[in-house]
Amino acid sequence: MAITRTGAHAMLYCAGWKTGLAVLLLLAGTACARSDPEERLRERAAELHAAIESREVAAMQHLLADDFVGNDGLDGRQARALASMLMSRYRSIGVTFGPMDVQLQPPANATVRFHALTTGGDEGLLPQRVQAYDVETAWREDSGEWVLYHAKWTPRL
Repeated sequence: MAITRTGAHAMLYCAGWKTGLAVLLLLAGTACARSDPEERLRERAAELHAAIESREVAAMQHLLADDFVGNDGLDGRQARALASMLMSRYRSIGVTFGPMDVQLQPPANATVRFHALTTGGDEGLLPQRVQAYDVETAWREDSGEWVLYHAKWTPRL
């Protein structure tokens, strides 16, 4: 059986196409399976943001290390109580994080600095409370997950 030039090109095209697809799938699988530490840290910060805005204190608490320390020695239990108190006081809570400055300290620590704007109110047209903060947080990787172990926030207004 003779293979014509057109048939050979078609076979090479199909083989090349299949090989190219296999390589792309392999690369995509590798990229999805492993993200860099900064990307994973930014995802955890986004989870914290979502937990606050959705009023999920347990989800927020899950992101804090067991030895979490905040302003004035605030520990994890007190952070949960503070969040619960604010969420019961305001029906609507908003938080906006400014651009994050992420500084990784290998092998498993990071500092994240950003500005935050918080709002609270009773779902009216304008919030009853607005406050801007400078925030500095310290994170570490525990069992492959970033956890927040220190936070310091300073009012800007």
